[in-house]
Amino acid sequence: MASVIRLFVEAALCDGAMINLPRDQAHYLGAVMRRKAGDELILFNGRDGEWYGRLARLDKKSASVTVLAQTRGQQSAPDLWLLFAPIKRAPLDQMAQKATELGVSGLMPVMTERTIVSRVKTDRLKANAVEAAEQTERLDIPDIFEARKLTVLLGQWSIDEGERRILFCDEELANGEQAPSIEQALAPFKDKTLPWAVLIGPEGGFTDKERDHLKSLPFVTTARLGPRILRADTAAYAALTLWQSVLGDW
Repeated sequence: MASVIRLFVEAALCDGAMINLPRDQAHYLGAVMRRKAGDELILFNGRDGEWYGRLARLDKKSASVTVLAQTRGQQSAPDLWLLFAPIKRAPLDQMAQKATELGVSGLMPVMTERTIVSRVKTDRLKANAVEAAEQTERLDIPDIFEARKLTVLLGQWSIDEGERRILFCDEELANGEQAPSIEQALAPFKDKTLPWAVLIGPEGGFTDKERDHLKSLPFVTTARLGPRILRADTAAYAALTLWQSVLGDW
């Protein structure tokens, strides 16, 4: 028996609603997954929980689904962003997918002095995040933000983001001493409702000027990621996993 497909939709979900699916989803259902009218689906939109539905119509260009019953109510999750210096396309695709699997609520590209990749396609980030959410039974997808320069972001942070703190993952020594581990750095923070953002640098690391600036800011908590220098994408997975184990829903 074929497994039931989960799809992210933008439309509101409620009992008896008729949802029209876009062409790409119709193609996926018919040409890729070989579904047909009458087959079951699971739908979610990040607002209304998860719903059981049935394909009412399916052709090469469009499809419609009748929404029948809610299977899960919407659930809250930790408010954790990933701020990352853009990297090459293949590892960036994987980063968006894995970060979504690890429960981030926002993905923001950040341009640092040593960032090599100058453009990020936010629609591609979203497509990867949607695919990961569909496969991992998330009830929402991360917010996808436009790229911002690190200096601009930090200058506006307290105004734009309020109480959200930044966990700065620094691979360097500070005054000859290592920064605390993530577990140690997060130990003083008992409020699990506090919003956070994990900041991962580019492949060449942060400059001394950037590091000094970050460490001077009251909303930044500095931590290390162990004794080895990690690739940018590996560092993101490690930091998100450790944050989730201390302050998240793990």
